[in-house]
Amino acid sequence: MTIAVLKKLCAAIPWCDPAVLEQTVELALEIAREGREGRRIGTLFTLGKAEAVLAASRPLILDPLAAHAPARTHITDPNLRGTIKELAQLDGAFVVSDTGTVVAACRYLDASVEQIDLPLGLGSRHLAAASISQRLGTLAIVVSESGVVRVFHRGEIEATLIPELWLLDRHHAQLSGRGVDAEARSVEVLTVERGRHG
Repeated sequence: MTIAVLKKLCAAIPWCDPAVLEQTVELALEIAREGREGRRIGTLFTLGKAEAVLAASRPLILDPLAAHAPARTHITDPNLRGTIKELAQLDGAFVVSDTGTVVAACRYLDASVEQIDLPLGLGSRHLAAASISQRLGTLAIVVSESGVVRVFHRGEIEATLIPELWLLDRHHAQLSGRGVDAEARSVEVLTVERGRHG
């Protein structure tokens, strides 16, 4: 189960709060599933060690979250979620503290390709996530424009999440938590190869 994988990952990181990780991942999955104004968008969240991330990055624009009270920029605040979804259309990363406060938006992460080995087809956003997570030991959550969410730690992809499968997983976890017998099911993702027209 994907939820179990994230809980296990969080349990291995001393500063990781499972509720904050789950809320950040769920927001990333909403962005992946919904997009914005009819198009898919990509973005990146770093989670944990916010001061170190700020020192290893720079603003791309005037930070729209600067000077807001921490209580107003907590990842669990429903009023913030819409703002984050709008800001996700801009370039740069969101920096989330280990306590769940979104301390900055639109940050350019200083990335290095040294000792980073990513699968083919993953671009600069994934490279930045792998690099910052390796250098600082943070978590990095990438929303790909393809609609997939990947969680990085120590330079490695720890989880690859498809929004619809995450929802199924959550639904089954809720059913089994209520005492309903839930059968183990396998879910296959089918893709259709389309020929090129030339």
